[in-house]
Amino acid sequence: MRESRARLVIRWFAAAAAVVALDQASKALVLGYLQHGEARAVAQFFNLVLVTNKGAAFSLFASASGWQAPFFIAVALIAVGVVGWMIVRDPGKRVLCAGLALILGGALGNLWDRLALGHVVDFLDFHVYGRHWPAFNVADSAITVGAAILILESFMHRDATRG
Repeated sequence: MRESRARLVIRWFAAAAAVVALDQASKALVLGYLQHGEARAVAQFFNLVLVTNKGAAFSLFASASGWQAPFFIAVALIAVGVVGWMIVRDPGKRVLCAGLALILGGALGNLWDRLALGHVVDFLDFHVYGRHWPAFNVADSAITVGAAILILESFMHRDATRG
């Protein structure tokens, strides 16, 4: 027996909510454990570090004059609406909706930070040979994995008649 459309939609939105919960819980732990700028070594290649980001990914536009906060909030709200609509439109497409649910949860997690704190909390710091990847968080990871899933999914359904 096939699941009803409504149940599928609820399942994908629940998955997105789980990403938000995991993101916010991890940020709360880090905020309670570290001071701003403090780093704690976890492994030779990984630190926990508390940094904030008013910009976009990799701190792009972080030092702008203040226009970026409302702009990124608006972009996130539009993205949440579009991604949510895509899930509602095709809830039976499992791979597509899995990627969309991750993106939705990640976007909501970072949007929550922007609205509540005025910035996004980042804390995962990977490094090798003294070179650090920009710090990121669970929401960023969900967005990245979700985007990768969407890219892979786009190759799964290519028309066989195409060259």
